[in-house]
Amino acid sequence: MKNQQIEPMQHVDDWEESLQARYPAEGSGKPKEAFRDYRAEARPSVKEFYRLNHRYQTFDFVQQKKREYLPLRKRRMGIWEAMEFLNTLVDDSDPDTDLGQIEHLMQTAEAIRADGHPRWFILTGLIHDLGKILCLSDEPQWCVVGDTFPVGCAFSEHIVFPEFFAENPDSENPTYKTACGIYSAGCGLDQVHLSWGHDEYLFQVARPYLPEPALYMIRYHSFYPGHKERAYEHLMNEHDREMFAWVRAFNPYDLYSKAAARPDVAALKPFYEELIAEFFPAVIDW
Repeated sequence: MKNQQIEPMQHVDDWEESLQARYPAEGSGKPKEAFRDYRAEARPSVKEFYRLNHRYQTFDFVQQKKREYLPLRKRRMGIWEAMEFLNTLVDDSDPDTDLGQIEHLMQTAEAIRADGHPRWFILTGLIHDLGKILCLSDEPQWCVVGDTFPVGCAFSEHIVFPEFFAENPDSENPTYKTACGIYSAGCGLDQVHLSWGHDEYLFQVARPYLPEPALYMIRYHSFYPGHKERAYEHLMNEHDREMFAWVRAFNPYDLYSKAAARPDVAALKPFYEELIAEFFPAVIDW
């Protein structure tokens, strides 16, 4: 699928802008009408992004990407090095901020820190988008970002632009057309394959090092059909439901922490380097 390189969005973070339009913050100080309402009229670039995403994110495609990336043999580097690597993805199109990726990650982490959350929670905010380095491996946007959803079972009407799944060959596969598909009711999300992207990739990278609530935040923060729309609860078990309280606690920091004020990266770097070293070795597998 790497020949699908015509990118519909100007920048990978345009997806996050579309999320803010779909799920505007309450009490954020920024009125809902300040965002483009994609529910009423999505930009053509966003709609095209989801058309590609929903067409090509099949069960077989997800398995292919897991075989390609999840041996974690692409490179070895530290967390801060990965942040600097990701920082080459500078968003020139976001109307709400012109910050680089490190600054955006620090805004998320600093908002969590200001609210007095545990150190692992702060670190999760700092690193949660590092899986976007997939874009720097020449992966197209539609298999790096976007709302995630289960493959191998019926596509929910609660996924954004569900009509585009008509182009997905899995929609015509009898094995995948039922509510449970290849899974069983209550099997637990750990047994369910979600569409491929930066969430699953970083989850696998960070799995040996972070506590379970942090790993749920990372793995499912783009699973908006699940944690926002309450779809696919028939596949969850009780442990998933308990852990999704953490995913929902993280979500506002992910969506609404962008601000015009630039964090002082140089001043904050010693704190975050110490925090990273508390949980991660100097170099890890990617």
